[in-house]
Amino acid sequence: MLSGIIFLWFILTVLSVLFVIIDIHDTPESPVLKWGFILLTLYTGPIGAFLYVLGCREPLPGLHEQYVSTRWRQVLGSTMHCVAGDGLGILVGAIIGSLIHLSQLEDITLEYILGFGFGWTIFQALFMKDSAGGSFTQALKNTFLPELISMNYLMAAMVVVMTIGMHGIPQGNDPTTAAFWFIMSMSLLVGFIFAFPVNWWLVSNHLKHGMMTIRPNHKNHTQTETMQEEPSKHTMGDNTHKVSTSKITLVVLLSILIFTLGVMFALTYKG
Repeated sequence: MLSGIIFLWFILTVLSVLFVIIDIHDTPESPVLKWGFILLTLYTGPIGAFLYVLGCREPLPGLHEQYVSTRWRQVLGSTMHCVAGDGLGILVGAIIGSLIHLSQLEDITLEYILGFGFGWTIFQALFMKDSAGGSFTQALKNTFLPELISMNYLMAAMVVVMTIGMHGIPQGNDPTTAAFWFIMSMSLLVGFIFAFPVNWWLVSNHLKHGMMTIRPNHKNHTQTETMQEEPSKHTMGDNTHKVSTSKITLVVLLSILIFTLGVMFALTYKG
């Protein structure tokens, strides 16, 4: 029964990824967010494709700016951006941890370091440095706390699902089996759901960006770019002064607590 569900899931995932790769080419979205949706669909199968169609795909020509301007779609873009980047590092960490037989705490630590490191330095700061005036250093500063907060919620949910799945499904911790990849897929999906509310807070307080619209300018062969949440300010982190330091500190501490609880569950779960 379970093997049949896993097989069907991967068939649907392959079809979903192919659809998004082909269809997203003509969607007037930022390249990094296009890659983000492809990766999200690779992680979450038909659910990722559904979110792409419902949240980013232009319904009619010329309507993308208006379509993605709604708050929940902005938050979708923010959360997807986090999960896409962090997920790559987490998957690499999980594979390495399994192959060299790390302890559970060591495995979680490696996954966290690689997930946060890749998501923050590459998928956030490097790919979005233009939003920080072209400075990679400034982009790192702007994105550190938002990435930390979002990553903590994502990883907290993931370690719980991974622990339950790998204890309950035979060969669930072996990266050469379909069961391992199914568990990681479900973990990333639940992590995405769990990180969505805090990304809503981050986007609402202009600490993270949401969806963007990029259209070619045929007259000079350049691209015009707009960000729906703050059309006149295409920069990240320039509104952080509007959120009090005490409030940001509280949210950071809460995210650390949530992550700690997830790790404690993983370390004490007996199946």
